[in-house]
Amino acid sequence: MPHPLLVGNWKMHGSRSMVADLLAALKLGSAGLKGIDVAVCPPFPYLSDAASLLAGSSVYLGAQDVAVHESGAFTGEVSAPMLRDVGCRYVIVGHSERRSLFGEDCALVARKFRAATAQGLIPILCVGEQLAERAADDTETVLATQIDAVLELCGDSALARAVIAYEPVWAIGTGRVATPEQAQAVHRFIRGRVSRAGDTPTLLYGGSVKPQNAAGLFAQPDVDGGLIGGASLAADQFLSICKAAISQ
Repeated sequence: MPHPLLVGNWKMHGSRSMVADLLAALKLGSAGLKGIDVAVCPPFPYLSDAASLLAGSSVYLGAQDVAVHESGAFTGEVSAPMLRDVGCRYVIVGHSERRSLFGEDCALVARKFRAATAQGLIPILCVGEQLAERAADDTETVLATQIDAVLELCGDSALARAVIAYEPVWAIGTGRVATPEQAQAVHRFIRGRVSRAGDTPTLLYGGSVKPQNAAGLFAQPDVDGGLIGGASLAADQFLSICKAAISQ
């Protein structure tokens, strides 16, 4: 089993002063955390600041999205070489908000995954179902489609070094959360789906993870950590969630 991984997705929140204060608290609070990996994904404008502020710490840097192209006339895009250049280790691809709000389909997400891995970045591939899809018992079909798009474009071993984050869309920012048993069932399905990749990828749960429910989720055998949204914007909450992963 890989080290537990906790990733804070800040989404479109922040300012330079907020970034400085939050990262100072995270550096201090994470100094004694052993046996887990911790990363934060600030908005693009703050990546360079974050890289400088995190220097000398054990906290990794990630980005929230990546372009499919390495360079060129693509106004507003940010490429994988640029992310590596500012010190990113991870990049989120296929987050449900990118899929639902910006129309990213599975084919585009797979191309972003490929662009990230080509530059040595570790993609955090987000997969998940809508509430109606869960109600129709289509969760596994939806997830298989999302995962298989990456395997078909990038090959059976593509997910061996990657991270997969299961984020039930109905639980993101809603205060609702999958039960530990629901999360485990889906993570077990995902692990089985990618077993042909050889090495086991790290599997995260994302969707209204908080200090109060983190321990129950991380106690599940196929849950290797969390992709944390709102709670990652408060150092005390994020650190509490990190400590919950250590105790499992």
